[in-house]
Amino acid sequence: MMKKYLSISFLAVFVLLAFSCEEVPPVLNPVGNNNSGGGGPVSEQKRQVIIEEFTGVRCVNCPAASEAIQALLGVHGDQLVAVAIHAGFFAVPYPEAGEAALENDTGSSLLSLLGQPLGFPTAVVNRRNFEGEENRQTGQSTWAGYIAEELTTPPMLRIDLGSTYNDATGAVDIETDLYVDEGFNYEDVRLTVYITESNVTAPQLTPDGVEMDYKHKHVFRTAVTAFDGDVLNENFLAGTVINRSLSVTLDPSWVAEDCHIVAFVHRGGGTLDVIQAHEIAVVE
Repeated sequence: MMKKYLSISFLAVFVLLAFSCEEVPPVLNPVGNNNSGGGGPVSEQKRQVIIEEFTGVRCVNCPAASEAIQALLGVHGDQLVAVAIHAGFFAVPYPEAGEAALENDTGSSLLSLLGQPLGFPTAVVNRRNFEGEENRQTGQSTWAGYIAEELTTPPMLRIDLGSTYNDATGAVDIETDLYVDEGFNYEDVRLTVYITESNVTAPQLTPDGVEMDYKHKHVFRTAVTAFDGDVLNENFLAGTVINRSLSVTLDPSWVAEDCHIVAFVHRGGGTLDVIQAHEIAVVE
């Protein structure tokens, strides 16, 4: 297991170091999303980790961080779920953005929930407060190692997602089935579901100045559940299947074909650690 961990960590670190040496095009996730769970049936679903990046259109270093996350998606495929949350003082929109502004009140609430970072770029990996870190917010140089560390353990539960999209109304009906493999008895367990959108054109500060037609990836759009998750009151016994039906209506300015449903089960209270994450496209 240690040999496998070191191999994964070395590969991820190597990819990230390459970005510091020369310009490399984005590495896209080669594995498509589907309703059965990351390219295969939910019965074969592996551990999936979520990275919640806090970013902003006025953060000059954030485009490089976005590309680093794309590289990690290329390494880990559907075992990594990425969300870019525009919140904080760097996220104040440019006047030219108009309706394309990316920040929202829920993103600000998530920043308060997960802790103010010491600096940007910053991200939260599986909402863990890793040993030696000031809080859950971590710097770019640590992401590869923390993701690899989280992927060394098998999932205690698996998440199956299904969606139905109504093109006429923009309504999305979401079915979430949680399959418990390893029983656990945490005091507070919650389900959080997001909508994200990629290929969003909006201004972004870069080292070369403000790029007006920058394409933003994995943009957090809204929480379908409560922003801090809906409480799950069931007993998490091995073999249990827990279902939740949810619905949301996409904003008319969002492109449904570029939107994804991100779901993750996590602890509540003061811990917040993510147990399992999963993602599918709104429109297959």
